[in-house]
Amino acid sequence: MRPILMKGHERPLTFLKYNRDGDLLFSCAKDHNPTVWFADNGERLGTYRGHNGAVWCCDVSRDSARLITGSADQTAKLWNVQTGQQLFTFNFDSPARAVDLSVGDRLAVITTDPFMELSSAIHVKRIANDPADQVGESALILKGPQGRINRAVWGPLNRTIISAGEDAVIRIWDSETGKLLKENDKEVGHKKTITSLAKSVDGSHFLTGSLDKSAKLWDIRTLTLIKTYVTERPVNAVAMSPLLDHVVLGGGQDASAVTTTDHRAGKFEAKFYDKVLQEEIGGVKGHFGPINALAFNPDGKSFSSGGEDGYVRLHHFDSDYFNIKI
Repeated sequence: MRPILMKGHERPLTFLKYNRDGDLLFSCAKDHNPTVWFADNGERLGTYRGHNGAVWCCDVSRDSARLITGSADQTAKLWNVQTGQQLFTFNFDSPARAVDLSVGDRLAVITTDPFMELSSAIHVKRIANDPADQVGESALILKGPQGRINRAVWGPLNRTIISAGEDAVIRIWDSETGKLLKENDKEVGHKKTITSLAKSVDGSHFLTGSLDKSAKLWDIRTLTLIKTYVTERPVNAVAMSPLLDHVVLGGGQDASAVTTTDHRAGKFEAKFYDKVLQEEIGGVKGHFGPINALAFNPDGKSFSSGGEDGYVRLHHFDSDYFNIKI
């Protein structure tokens, strides 16, 4: 399995997202320019220019027509995927962190960071079919979590919003009323900041990764803990295979500690675990810095990882990957 190295970012990667067809890969980094690549050969298609700060997160509509990005420049922007044109800018009073489009692409959830005396918040925006009709007002604003909210995603049927972040608590909110419905059991929950969250393809469960060196699998409706995957380094990124029962964890120590520890060239690896048995089944090495982003192609036949080193590595699996027996 030879990776394709995609060099287009000058700063660390923050997020990776495939479109639903699996032919395009969108990457966000701290260099202000979200980029789109062909997912089969890693060729760069174009960049979306307009942000003035690190871009933390993105999501693409089901028909691959619209892209939404959240940035440290205190805006979230809607883009035309094909032309790279900016369609709309949502302005906030603090950096925008996570973005997620609802099923049907009529709503977007955007989280904003704590900033000066402002607390963090979760905003729900209506997304208009025609950009000319787009308005910036929030349909709903949720507050409560302490510290940054690193991820917020839509639950089943868009009825709920699931959020997780620095206070290590996973919360489920009612997306109509804004009421807090559930919090995860502190006993079994993460002990440190939750960095990442990935939903299963069928939307029945989701995976969280944390700086407490573990990833956990949860039921999306009841918030019951199903599985825990333990690793020896902080987890910055998680992904779930849509095809096999595999979960992938990526991470590494803090960027500031990299020079002081013995990590020989390319030792940062994406670790594969069996989803059911919770056992490690392999790893893919290659990055020269911690892995900050992971994404599976919707067909389950390839995955990509984005690192602190500014590279996106695209891996097409060999046939023997599909026959791994434990």
